[in-house]
Amino acid sequence: MNTTTRRLLGPRLLPWTMRIDRAPAGLWLALQAAALWPTWVWMGRRLQDGSDDPLGLLAVAALAWLGWQLRHQLRQAPRLPWLAAALAGTLGATALRAAGAPPLAASLIAVLAGAAGLLAFLPDVRLQQPRLAPDSGAGSAGLVWAEGQFHPQPACTLAAPRWLPVAAAPVLGLAVLALPLLSSLQFYAGFPLRVLTAEASRWLLAPWFGVLREGSSLLVDGRLIVVDAPCSGVQMAWAGYFSACAIALAVGRGNRAFLLRLPCVGALVLAGNVLRNSLLVALEASGHAAAPWLHQSLGLALLAGVCAAIAACMAWPEGHEVLLNQ
Repeated sequence: MNTTTRRLLGPRLLPWTMRIDRAPAGLWLALQAAALWPTWVWMGRRLQDGSDDPLGLLAVAALAWLGWQLRHQLRQAPRLPWLAAALAGTLGATALRAAGAPPLAASLIAVLAGAAGLLAFLPDVRLQQPRLAPDSGAGSAGLVWAEGQFHPQPACTLAAPRWLPVAAAPVLGLAVLALPLLSSLQFYAGFPLRVLTAEASRWLLAPWFGVLREGSSLLVDGRLIVVDAPCSGVQMAWAGYFSACAIALAVGRGNRAFLLRLPCVGALVLAGNVLRNSLLVALEASGHAAAPWLHQSLGLALLAGVCAAIAACMAWPEGHEVLLNQ
């Protein structure tokens, strides 16, 4: 604070302005959250009355985990562009709600404003704590008894700490995924996704069955099989993009690398959903309809495989990281 500012404020206002300037980041985030309280009330009611699945709580937990992990590295002086975006978004969400806009639209602006407020105080990079790593050149640290004899135990050295970027895109993605929007996505995008899944399954099953597609249904060897709403892949898409955002933040993937890998995420989700639907249709067409437990087990297994593949895609090191590790 320069001398001119000190003179303008005077001796009475100066201590108060200094206290405001030194207020912790948590206080500002709490004040913004309080200003957006109608959004949290609406989201809670959507979850309480069963209108939507509570998967958004996982995204909220991931954002809370990120803030808690970086609580000692938060900025004292927020980044002004993100702070301005948070203020504009908070005012915009309040105005939309007062004007009677759809609650989902106002809540979307509100959660993005909350994410912008968090990004205003998050650091550009975070420190990854060093870990013990085996050192082949340091000799043996001792002997370990195993299988009836002693074996040398390699010595360990403390790996150098790494600075990982804190990207904005995954934080914004988690904020959007925190919304209770699965039922809305199912309503607006469910049928087109079911048609796409049915058409892809038709191509996949054509070498073994006589398959025709009628809308979102398949006529397999004269047997009509409906591709229903759970087979649209909306929930698998949510889980896939959640995994992408969470893993990108965990491994320190930058904005550019994260955005460039999003098409891979979409392709993996589509492939997993088409494969699940094709296997279930093939079982039913061959006269061996899957039992409910098999139906659920197959879906969970493919969901786990898709999320694991997405995690591997996001965690795969970039070119310069590979060169540094060689």
